[in-house]
Amino acid sequence: MQKIFDSHFHIIDPQYPLVENQSFLPDYYTVEEYRRELESMGLELAGGAVVSGSFQGFDQSYFEGTLAKLGKSFVGVTQLNPAADDAEICRLDQIGIKNIRFNLFRGFNSSLQEIEKLSNRVYDLCGWKTELYLDASQMDEAFLALVFRLPKVSIDHLGMRKCEEERLKRFVSKGVPIRVTGFGRVDYSREEVQQLLAELYQENPGGLLFGSDLPSTRARYRFSVQDIRLIQEALGEEHAQNVLYHNGVSWYL
Repeated sequence: MQKIFDSHFHIIDPQYPLVENQSFLPDYYTVEEYRRELESMGLELAGGAVVSGSFQGFDQSYFEGTLAKLGKSFVGVTQLNPAADDAEICRLDQIGIKNIRFNLFRGFNSSLQEIEKLSNRVYDLCGWKTELYLDASQMDEAFLALVFRLPKVSIDHLGMRKCEEERLKRFVSKGVPIRVTGFGRVDYSREEVQQLLAELYQENPGGLLFGSDLPSTRARYRFSVQDIRLIQEALGEEHAQNVLYHNGVSWYL
């Protein structure tokens, strides 16, 4: 079986509240369904990061049960209400949340000042890293400067929209990993993804983090084992294992 560290997936449990986002509500997707789907593909799940989606808003209630089911090699990535006090952040850290996410692509508006303030606050308090879900093609110089000031930050979904390749190379070369996930939602063909992965990996072998993006809400097509094969074909099996497993473990654990 192919061992993976899944650095980006969602659990949508019917026990917990959902928030309609842009007129969308997802189908439920439990821990049990997630594990069964990966097992059916011949994938050995060795850890990962469960991520708050736009449809979960600032709700934190589902994390405790979800992370308890998943186990100690999994962490949570949350959308945090800026009004949360230090005690709440420390409580979330204790149940396994280790990253904060700014969902700028789905209408969660945050100013550069708010992103910087909250990112530094959770890093100083608990060592949390920051994840940015955004359109990389729309980042101006002020935003780029912010990214490189933040203590530990990564970019979701290959930046979503096509941008100058040199921008993505600059990220990985300066220690800002890019998440290799959601091929069914990004603004690249599969052939373009394959070429981009090879070039970014050459720039920094530690700069790419695999994620399944399951259950692939709002994507053009769902994650499948063909996405694993695309990464292996782009990099070769030995190098692909860094992206599929080792880099995620190093970044999250």
